[in-house]
Amino acid sequence: MIELHRVTSQKEKDDAFHVRRVVFIDEQNVPEEIEIDAYDDHSIHLVGYENDKPVAAGRLRFVEGYGKLGRICVTKSCRGRSYGKEMILFMEYIVRKEGFNKTKLNAQIQAEKFYESLGYVTVSEEFMDAGIPHVTMTKSL
Repeated sequence: MIELHRVTSQKEKDDAFHVRRVVFIDEQNVPEEIEIDAYDDHSIHLVGYENDKPVAAGRLRFVEGYGKLGRICVTKSCRGRSYGKEMILFMEYIVRKEGFNKTKLNAQIQAEKFYESLGYVTVSEEFMDAGIPHVTMTKSL
């Protein structure tokens, strides 16, 4: 079972960045200078724990009337347990709580069907980001 937190301490932020590092930098070979960017200083960060161990992360920004979901990841050993789905639902809850009613994200092509299952609709052609094919997807809340 996952316990999700909106980051409020340096430890939680470090834990969220650790999960991002493991998934995006170590596993997917995204360069660190692309993964950790200037948006991190002005974003809402989220972290998920399983038995007090950080296993999921996400980042939320507000851009052009959308809650922009990003950097959503789950460590390899914890995939298949619906933690990604729970993270998305938690992020959508925060978006609504902040007064917004639509979300946007850039999904890796391999995760497009997952996001479709949560009500997201593809609104762009395929594009490359950090050497990985992506599409932009939106959802009305």
